Amino acid sequence: MKKLEHLSEIFKEYDSFIIDLWGVMHDGFTLNPEALEVVENLLIHNKRITFLSNAPRPNASVIKFLKKLKMKEEYLQYVLTSGEAAVNSLKEKKFGENFFHLGPERDKPLFSGLEKNVTTLEKSNFILCTGLFDNKKDDLKFYKELLKGNEKKKLICTNPDLTVYKGDIKEYCAGSVAEVFKSMGGQVVYFGKPHSEIYSLCLKKEEKNFIIGDNLNTDIKGANNINADSLFILDGVHRAEYTDENKLDELMHKYKVHSKYFQKKLCW
Repeated sequence: MKKLEHLSEIFKEYDSFIIDLWGVMHDGFTLNPEALEVVENLLIHNKRITFLSNAPRPNASVIKFLKKLKMKEEYLQYVLTSGEAAVNSLKEKKFGENFFHLGPERDKPLFSGLEKNVTTLEKSNFILCTGLFDNKKDDLKFYKELLKGNEKKKLICTNPDLTVYKGDIKEYCAGSVAEVFKSMGGQVVYFGKPHSEIYSLCLKKEEKNFIIGDNLNTDIKGANNINADSLFILDGVHRAEYTDENKLDELMHKYKVHSKYFQKKLCW
């Protein structure tokens, strides 16, 4: 794995850039100006960009959030979320009619129009997990107790991420609840990175793709799954797991992934 001082050194080798949002373009509160400079320059050079996010919300909700952060309007046509992919399956009733929503109130726009299908855990055909309840953000044991006796139902995970940093605070994501359910013998269906299905919505076979992300479990593993080169952003979800850039190979080995390049923060 090679340290990349500037993306401008290698961008000409690729046609399409798939870029993570949280941890690369923003930290949940503010946009990364250096990353915005990257996007600006890629577009100037007619490179195709997709912001691919494991957000358990529809594209429109994430676009609205990015607008609040003052992201330029011309960038916002390139957003694709795991939530958007999941909601299509809900509408097609692939997992049954009625579901229990496990997640915060703010994620309800994901199933707008399907509110009549929301029911109790006991009466549900499947569990739709978008995250953790607002009043149980840190207690994974709570979810083990909650889900006990429902292991025969499928849990649909709309965000495979285990954790995320919101500013400097580490928070659990839906992927952590999914891991709890799997440990109980339950079956999980994932929508989002690193699973190859999500990439089929934004890849073109004739293009050479480059993946940029801060999560080894999702962004970099996803790149490996589709045989694409990648750039690992250090100052993201794994920031507390290494003390020396010379030991990054050990971190890669821990997660059983590989990346061609790394940067502390995305910069042109």
